[in-house]
Order: sequence, then C-alpha cells, then structure tokens
Amino acid sequence: QDRPNECMHCSGENYEGKIAKTMSGRDCQSWDSQSPHAHGYIPSKFPSKNLKMNYCRNPDGEPRPWCFTTDPKKRWEFCDVPRCTT
Repeated sequence: QDRPNECMHCSGENYEGKIAKTMSGRDCQSWDSQSPHAHGYIPSKFPSKNLKMNYCRNPDGEPRPWCFTTDPKKRWEFCDVPRCTT
C-alpha cells in the first residue's frame, strides 16, 4: 500500500499524511469548509498544497503543519506531526 509517511521532513511543507488532530487534541476543520472558521485556504485555489479532507498541512511556511480547528474559540493550532528520523 502506497501511503505517505506519517512524519515530516524539515517544517512539513510537503507533509501529506493523515494526521487530523492538533497538539491539544482538537479535531481539524476540513479545508473546504468555512465553518466554524472562515479562511482563504480554498483547496481549489491551492491545488499544489494538497489541502485534503481535514488533514494537517503547512501551506504557508509555518514551523510545522497546522489546521483550523472545529473549536469556535480556537481558530487554528499546530499539529503533533512527528519528525522523520531519516
């Protein structure tokens, strides 16, 4: 089965795994959803960023992958994606 690694290199800008929880355990909001947080990262506008489902991604050069959360009080949060050891 050809699955992307569940780990990231460098800052995870090419991370394509399926982690969808933030460091504090919040669920990620789907990238194609504008609820509860409206945002500009529309998957169709950023086809190269692989903004699929509600997976943690790093489309903007942050230190590590992140996502918008489903918690109305917390707009976004970094995800706990482990670094690759290789």
